[in-house]
Amino acid sequence: MPNVPEIFGRYVFNDAAMKERLPKDTYKALKKTIEEGKSLDINVANVVAHSMKEWAIENGATHFTHWFQPMTGVTAEKHDCFISPTNDGKVIMSFSGKELIKGEPDASSFPSGGIRATFEARGYTAWDPTSYAFIKDGSLCIPTAFCSYTGEILDKKTPLLRSMEVMNKQAIRILRIFGDTTTKRVNTTVGAEQEYFLIDKAAYKKRKDLIYCGRTLFGARPPKGQELEDHYFGSIKPRVSAYMKELDEELWKHGILSKTKHNEVAPAQHELAPIFDTSNIATDHNQLTMEIMKRIAEKHDLVCLLHEKPFAGVNGSGKHNNWAISTNTGKNLLDPSRNPRENTLFLVFLAAVVRAVDEHQDLLRIAVASAGNDHRLGGNEAPPAIISMYLGDDLTEVLASIVNDEDYIRKSRSVMDTNVDAIPNFTKDTSDRNRTSPFAFTGNKFEFRMLGSAENIGCTNTILNTIVADVLMDFADQLEKADDVKSAAEELVKKTITEHKRIIFNGDNYSEEWVAEAKKRGLHNFRTLPDVMPLYCSKKNVELFGRHGVYSEVELRSRSEILLENYSKIINIEALTALDMAKKDIVPAVAAYIRELAETANLIKSVDPELVTVPEVELVKKFTSLLGCFTKKIDNLDKAVMGAKEITDVAENAMYYKESVLGAMQELRAVADEMESNMSSKLWPYPSYGTLLFSV
Repeated sequence: MPNVPEIFGRYVFNDAAMKERLPKDTYKALKKTIEEGKSLDINVANVVAHSMKEWAIENGATHFTHWFQPMTGVTAEKHDCFISPTNDGKVIMSFSGKELIKGEPDASSFPSGGIRATFEARGYTAWDPTSYAFIKDGSLCIPTAFCSYTGEILDKKTPLLRSMEVMNKQAIRILRIFGDTTTKRVNTTVGAEQEYFLIDKAAYKKRKDLIYCGRTLFGARPPKGQELEDHYFGSIKPRVSAYMKELDEELWKHGILSKTKHNEVAPAQHELAPIFDTSNIATDHNQLTMEIMKRIAEKHDLVCLLHEKPFAGVNGSGKHNNWAISTNTGKNLLDPSRNPRENTLFLVFLAAVVRAVDEHQDLLRIAVASAGNDHRLGGNEAPPAIISMYLGDDLTEVLASIVNDEDYIRKSRSVMDTNVDAIPNFTKDTSDRNRTSPFAFTGNKFEFRMLGSAENIGCTNTILNTIVADVLMDFADQLEKADDVKSAAEELVKKTITEHKRIIFNGDNYSEEWVAEAKKRGLHNFRTLPDVMPLYCSKKNVELFGRHGVYSEVELRSRSEILLENYSKIINIEALTALDMAKKDIVPAVAAYIRELAETANLIKSVDPELVTVPEVELVKKFTSLLGCFTKKIDNLDKAVMGAKEITDVAENAMYYKESVLGAMQELRAVADEMESNMSSKLWPYPSYGTLLFSV
């Protein structure tokens, strides 16, 4: 068994390593940068770089890389060796402050949404000292921001850091109004629960759709799915347990606070959850976690699937974003305390979140929009596409008492008595949890449950930070003028909840009644990315992000274009893969089955000519008809894909892929799945759902 405290952070140049290796003055200067956002002097950077290099070499590193997060959705890295030539033909190992602070990668091939022309190649990476450097595969990885030569941001880290600064500034204003003169910084914190599937590598390699697309494009449902709910929290299989054990150890070595692991609802589906950290570090850690998950799976002859809906008919995978607001002194500003009705500061922050979510439903929907997540949202494992908030009975009653000017009687926490003497009684929470809500209050944080499992959480938290900070700014503008802060704050909370109570819903988000009710309330219901994306660059949103310096209008429009293009490219790849599988594998397999049936029927009739209605004859008729229908569906999909090439507008192109190409793919799949369900499994060219979901 590993000694967890001993191995934790082994590959991280963390605070303990810095404190041990850096001169005191350098350490203090770097800590000021990390904790207070102070700029870092180049001389300090030189000292840090030298110590970082020495530490990395001692831990087996030979190279360094600026590790960044371009708009591809995955991380990027270019590796340089520490070696530097000497006059005597040998080398020394060197690493300067300049190399630590700035890198120059080729920016021409990364998505830019029209910001950069292909021939404009120069880009820059800039060290983010608020996120610790770490060692991976023999290289020192330095978390960095990424921008173009002309200054526009091309990554997902920089906007998040900007939004954290905005949140800090406005939250500090609120704290000062309430008499807090000691808090130096306010951070948003995140714990990202990560769902995933594990399947056998040998079966995976036989599925072109999983290899190219990350999800199955064909596949008949197996006799057993998740209906017995026996996989959820069930005993973990030995092969999966071995994977989870090694994964935990590797994550701990990289300073990632992996805390929880269990089986999820669908067969072959599992979940990992870390302890929360600042939004920036949590984002870096989640990106690294997904990479390590895939790498460790390979060692166990498994494949880790992070697609939001790899298998039709069973639960997809999400990533629950547990978001809170904390001070540098450790105070959680979303903690209601024992008596939330009297906790005015908490009520102000709660009201800010309520208003922000209501006013910016469009942005929160955009934050989780992707081609993969569109398949998941609205299924029984995921919230619907309608944004709403769950606050629980207790907080809802608190807010109702404020709105109605009524006294609030604090509920005493009842005791759970199981009526079994051997089992001790325990205190119940004041409210139940709602697993159907997209944005639920869960005690001292909000759990945003709509994110897809493959998503970079930086985008979502950039939006969350910005929209809440914007409301806090307005609140601060009002409260700074008040003579009686407490009375003014209570009146502000009352007004806010009265105007935005439509977003609060504690019931069943899966019900048809809620869809109708949400429409009456005026809540948005954007089912897909192409439906909601036109709102990204609305006047409201351009002004919002511009007001706080999180995105310029150019940067915002580039992101909109990148998301739309990416959506179309993903569906185009899926369509081409489906056509490849259909033409090269499924049609020949079904034709061979028909030929085998026909030969058998002819053999029987040659023995006894009166046997003209043998089952094989009926099957030949059935499969000949199905194959004819299938080839027509292939032609339809071919035409749909060709039609997309004629549409140059990115928004129109994405809408066409949604309405025409996806529809043609679904029709093709329906016929293929029927044929798979009725023919010999030995002749079907791909491992079945049963094999994929139950073979580990």
